[in-house]
Amino acid sequence: MSGGFRSRAAGRREHQPKRNGRANTRQAPRRRKEAAPVNETARIGDPAREAAFEVLVRVERDAAFANLTLPTVLRERKITGRDAAFATELTYGTLRSLGVLDAVIADNASRGLDRMAVEVLTALRLGTYQLLYTRVEDHAAVDTSVRLVEAAGQFKAKGFVNGVLRSITRTPAEEWLRKLEPEDPLAAVAFRHAHPVWIAESIRAALGSREDELEAALEADSARPVVHLVARPGEMSAEELALVTGGEEGRYSPYAVYLPEGDPGQLQPVREGLAAVQDEGSQVIARAVVDVPVEDEQGRWLDLCAGPGGKAALMGALAAIDGAVVDAVEVSPHRAELIRKTVRDLPVRVHTADGRRSGLEPGYDRALVDAPCSGLGALRRRPEARWTKREEDIAELNVLQRELLSAAIELVKPGGIVVYSTCSPDVRETRGIVDTILADGKVEELDASQYAAGMDDVGDLPSVQMWPHRHGTDAMFFAVLRKLGPKPTTEV
Repeated sequence: MSGGFRSRAAGRREHQPKRNGRANTRQAPRRRKEAAPVNETARIGDPAREAAFEVLVRVERDAAFANLTLPTVLRERKITGRDAAFATELTYGTLRSLGVLDAVIADNASRGLDRMAVEVLTALRLGTYQLLYTRVEDHAAVDTSVRLVEAAGQFKAKGFVNGVLRSITRTPAEEWLRKLEPEDPLAAVAFRHAHPVWIAESIRAALGSREDELEAALEADSARPVVHLVARPGEMSAEELALVTGGEEGRYSPYAVYLPEGDPGQLQPVREGLAAVQDEGSQVIARAVVDVPVEDEQGRWLDLCAGPGGKAALMGALAAIDGAVVDAVEVSPHRAELIRKTVRDLPVRVHTADGRRSGLEPGYDRALVDAPCSGLGALRRRPEARWTKREEDIAELNVLQRELLSAAIELVKPGGIVVYSTCSPDVRETRGIVDTILADGKVEELDASQYAAGMDDVGDLPSVQMWPHRHGTDAMFFAVLRKLGPKPTTEV
C-alpha cells in the first residue's frame, strides 16, 4: 500500500514470512562481543526485509540500480511468492518515498542524516516506510529494523534506531504529512507525492495548459507499472502472445501485451526471442519511424542511438518484412554487444561509434534519434532515480541532443524523415530541441499524432507527448521531421 500515507484506523497487518505453512519464529542473532564486519547481508530470519535491506544499502552505497539488483537478490536467495512481493513493495516504496522519509527521520533524530552509517540510515528508512505507508504493525516495523542494524554489525546504533522509530510512532502517519509539508503550493504537491521540487516544476511546465493534472502525473510516477511485452512482428502476433502468457493485448501498439504479474524473463516466448519486454510507448515510436511515407524508398533505415536495442529490434523485425536494412549505432561497446545479441537474426548492422561522427554514408530513408536524456519519463521504473538526477545535467544533455539530431538530418536524404524521441517530458529536452532545429530551416515538422497508433490527448502541438496517467506508458515524446531539399538557386 505505497500510494499514500496509511490510515491507522484502517487496521494493520504484521508480515510474517512463512516456511512450510508455519510462521517463521527464528530468533534474532545474539549480540556478539566483537562487532561484526559492516555489510548489507544482514540475516534476521525474515527473507523479505533482509532482501529489501540489502538492495537499499547497495543503492545508497554503490549507486546500484534497484530494478536490476532486486531481481538478482530474490533469485539468489530463492525468495518467491508472498515474501518476494513484500520485498518488492518495501524496496520500491522506500526508494520512491525517500524525500518524505528523510524529512520525518530528520525531525526525530538527534544527529543529521549525513552523519549516519549507511546501514543505520537504511534501516531507519525501511522502518519509517513501514510505519507511514503500510499496514505493518508498529512493533514489527521497529523490531525488525533494530534487528537489521544489529545483524549488519552496527550494534551501538540499536538504541538510536529504536528511539527514532518509536518517536515516529507517537504521531499518526497523516499528521507527519501535514506537519512537514512546505508552505509553497508547488513544493507542497511535490512533497506529498515524494518528488524533488525541480521535477515537479518540469512536469508542470510540460503539462502546459493542463497543469491541473500535475497531482495525477506525479501520482502515476509512483505507481508500479504494468509490464509491457512486444511480440516480434513476423514471428508471433500480440493475440498469440496474450494467449500464451495470460496477458491482455495493448491499447495502442499492434504488438503490445500487458502482463499483470509474473517474471517476464521466464516466459517461453521471451526466452526464445519471439517476444521481449518493451514499454508500449517505445513500440509506438519505433513503429512511427517505419510508418511515415517516404518517396523513392531504398530500404536504408537508421537508429542513431540504438542502445540497449529495443527499438532497433522492433525496427529490424519490420525491416525483415519490408526488405529493408537497419544500421544501429551505439557509442558504448558493452551496449553495442547487447544490441547484437538482441537483433542477432534480424537485418540489423550494429556499429560501435559516436552518432555525431558515425562515418556512415548519407542517404538514409528514415532515421530514429532516441536521444540520451534525463529519463524523467521513466521514474516509475527506477524509483531511486528521482533523488539521484540533477537538473544541472539537462543543459549538457541538450547540447548532445541537438548534435545527434543534426547529425541524423545530415545522414537522411532530402525527403527522408527523422523521428526525434526522448523518455522525458521536460520541455528543454523535447520542444526546446525540436524548435531549435526547425529554426535552421533544414527540416519541416509533420503531424506526429497521425503516427501515434490512435493515441489521443497527446498535446496541442504537432509532436506527441505520452503520459503514464493518460496512456499507461512512460512519459515519452516524439516529433517527426522531414528533410527539405536544396533551395533552388536564382540565376542572375
